[in-house]
Amino acid sequence: MEMHHYLRLTFILLFVITALFCAYFIIKRGQNRQTPKLLSQEKYNSSMSGGMKEIAISDSFFNIWPYVSELKAAKILSKKIKESDLVHKVYRNSTEDFEHILLTTEKENQFVEVVVDKNKKKVLGYLFLNL
Repeated sequence: MEMHHYLRLTFILLFVITALFCAYFIIKRGQNRQTPKLLSQEKYNSSMSGGMKEIAISDSFFNIWPYVSELKAAKILSKKIKESDLVHKVYRNSTEDFEHILLTTEKENQFVEVVVDKNKKKVLGYLFLNL
């Protein structure tokens, strides 16, 4: 009976140690999160091939809200702005490969522009825009 007791304690101890290791690595991975990427001028210009045209906000298919949350966490966007007022305009290039989504800031005529690659279905990065 005592051997069974020690065996049970050993399995419980292994379970606790494994759970602690998993929790440690999950916390470390969360701390190593990348901040949103600021686009270079060259990459930004390459996404504007063939001119840009304004489209309706509802025509934009890409879900930018997880990226907006990252921008807010990095304090690039203010948390005070309501999400319903955040998207100012959406532009698409003539080849329909890229979308440029203008997000309002607290300052007048200053925007954060998010560039989305429609083919890869991912955000390339953001850029500050003063109009």
